[in-house]
Amino acid sequence: MIRFLDIVFSMMGLIVGFPLLLLLALLGLLDTGSPLFLQQRVGRDKQPFTLVKFRTMKLDTQSVATHLANRTSITRYGHFLRRTKLDELPQLWNVLKGDMSLVGPRPGLFNQQALTSARDKLGIYDVRPGITGLAQINEIDMSTPERLAEWDARMISTLSLKNYFHYLLLTVVGHGSGDRVR
Repeated sequence: MIRFLDIVFSMMGLIVGFPLLLLLALLGLLDTGSPLFLQQRVGRDKQPFTLVKFRTMKLDTQSVATHLANRTSITRYGHFLRRTKLDELPQLWNVLKGDMSLVGPRPGLFNQQALTSARDKLGIYDVRPGITGLAQINEIDMSTPERLAEWDARMISTLSLKNYFHYLLLTVVGHGSGDRVR
């Protein structure tokens, strides 16, 4: 049932939100010359997939976890995208393709060994990663790998349709600030 909802909501979001996506992409093109950011992430069963987001950092920024990135790398437009969480909208494509779910553990990077190990021990990779989840609405980010993995496990073990909609609603109304940046 959740996969069906993911397909319906991501398709609706992409269709209805197309004008906004196009506008944000054009503004991103003016900001950095490259509006989309593509990055290999750890997916279900630890398989790699390419995550799509709107670019919020300068082109020459090193590919590291957000909490390790330098604040000066984020553009003014990027700050706006992050604050409003609009940088996440292109991930609806990842959801539609089946790489991700709307609700699930945020996908980490392959170079985040501590996070990968902590999640592996708790079976987090048995499910699709998500755009939002319990950890995100409670402002737990990838800077605390063991704690994040524990919250991911708690979310997975209690995920229901009610919680699915609850996490989405809290995300839409602005709960959670996203990953911290130095």
